[in-house]
Amino acid sequence: MIPSRVLDRILPGVSKPGRYVGHEWNSANKDWDSAAVHFALAYPDIYEIGMSNLGLAILYDVINSRPDALADRVYAPWPDMAAAMRASGLPLYGLESRRPLADFDLIGFSLQYELTYTNVLEMLDLAGLPVRAADRAPDAPLVIAGGSGTYSPEPVADFFDLFVIGEGEEIIEELIDVYRQVHPPGHPRDKEAFLRRATGIEGVYVPALYDVVAHNGVMTVSPREPEARPTIAKRLVQRLPPPPTRPVVPYIEVVHDRAMIEIQRGCTHGCRFCQAGVCYRPVRERPMAEVLEGIAAILANTGYNEVALISLSSTDYTHIEPLVAELVKRYRNERISVSLPSLRIDAFSVRLAQMLHETRKTGLTFAPEAGSQRLRDAINKRVTREDLLRTAETAYNSGWQRIKLYFMIGLPTETLDDVSAIAELVHEVHAIGRRVHGRRAQVSVSVTTFVPKPHTPYQWLPLEDETVLQAKQELLQRRLRSKGIHLSWSNPEATLLEAALSRGDRRLGAVIEQAWRKGAIFDAWREHFRPDIWAAAFAAEGLSADDFARRRYHRDNRLPWDHISTGVDRDYLWEEYQRTLRGEPGSDCLEKCTSCGVREAFNLKECPIVARGDL
Repeated sequence: MIPSRVLDRILPGVSKPGRYVGHEWNSANKDWDSAAVHFALAYPDIYEIGMSNLGLAILYDVINSRPDALADRVYAPWPDMAAAMRASGLPLYGLESRRPLADFDLIGFSLQYELTYTNVLEMLDLAGLPVRAADRAPDAPLVIAGGSGTYSPEPVADFFDLFVIGEGEEIIEELIDVYRQVHPPGHPRDKEAFLRRATGIEGVYVPALYDVVAHNGVMTVSPREPEARPTIAKRLVQRLPPPPTRPVVPYIEVVHDRAMIEIQRGCTHGCRFCQAGVCYRPVRERPMAEVLEGIAAILANTGYNEVALISLSSTDYTHIEPLVAELVKRYRNERISVSLPSLRIDAFSVRLAQMLHETRKTGLTFAPEAGSQRLRDAINKRVTREDLLRTAETAYNSGWQRIKLYFMIGLPTETLDDVSAIAELVHEVHAIGRRVHGRRAQVSVSVTTFVPKPHTPYQWLPLEDETVLQAKQELLQRRLRSKGIHLSWSNPEATLLEAALSRGDRRLGAVIEQAWRKGAIFDAWREHFRPDIWAAAFAAEGLSADDFARRRYHRDNRLPWDHISTGVDRDYLWEEYQRTLRGEPGSDCLEKCTSCGVREAFNLKECPIVARGDL
């Protein structure tokens, strides 16, 4: 255990020491010796971001609900703390037990964003563990990964013993069961025995059991051992497990300092650019009675005065209107607010938001994604200009003074006319606000560069050429230079790295390690991102980020992520891409089945899975 006197000496000298003390309200703090399996849940970013991740909170609850297992949390230390730890010889430790990470049986990282990959290596190094799985001793902790990043795992395959593909609530318990079977009391850790047994669990990928094979310049993987399956299908939880109702309450302010409850998983809209929309199919709703019961318990156990109803598209929840009405009735006098983090572009959404925020109106966010109707149809973002203007009118008239709009540039088939249409749409929205609120009306415009992600209809396409992207950004900067309109855009060098790391193959492991050894850390943070380090790392390995980010694949090419299956047919994805080229919008799963393949892949009786329960 880490002596308190060591932390007492270090923490006063680092920023935000509250990140590193643990023992917050509702933290588990189980007895170390009473647990047979010790699990460290690791988030490769700072405490404030990791504490806002609902997935990690769910797994923390699942593991600590078992009498035979213990889960601790660990987040990436900020560089000042990392330097202090190295100077003092202090290893990275679990917040609850204050045990060094090397004492745990399993260390599970949540991979949500490609630009956090070097933080994984930093955390392993601070724990005193070799960063590569092949270099770790047979009795070292098993290092595993889950989260959306595992749908394209090859760039980080060298660093992990095992990947969990898909949803983790059930699989994490099965892994603990296997661990206990392979390592009964008194037996030393045997990594190879565990990994071979774990491959029998649906959704588990053990990269060490596969060979890397070249096909037309693309490095793909092929099973080497009899236990290794050619294709690893994602794990799907058909019914959402009960929500965690005793979440850890942080001592310091975090990004989302509120209670969260997941009301629905998945999305029916089928936007062709959206990786989450494919990977989290089908939609599964939580019964309304369970949502209400969960919220009551969370509020009683935490003292929060805000609850967020979490979903990819909260207003699509079947019972959203009666749910909101009931929440308003129950909590109006207690001054507890409820938020909908993801709103559809329609007046109905604004009316719901109005019900939930009768007094406090900080801003509303909508995502038209593209400026022109032609392009919105092509990407299957089925909203119209009239939808957005009508919604803006309703929002401004309901008291909101600031609207935030999300757009992307670099989408397939996009022209400069489509980009100009973004500026025209923004000015129209702003004009409505000026008419209602005068100079107080604000429009914030966030323009990110589209990255063609694996498992989507655009997985075969390259990241758009840099000079073209630059011309589009300059056009928007010129056209949106106006009082009351605030434009932000993504860093093109960071986007290039994100695209390379999400679309790359196993050769990128060496690049990531090179970059980390040269000082790359917290790449998602603008002030820490060093593109020169990454360029040198790619060059040292004889590779180029452009080759991975801007490679165009043919339909029949094998792809670096082809051994991972979301259940969605490859032919369906290709046809959706062809519809983009023809400018054809698709349909919504709620209107009719799109025959994407998920229903057959997971033997579903109904799809989407709609909650039948009510009050």
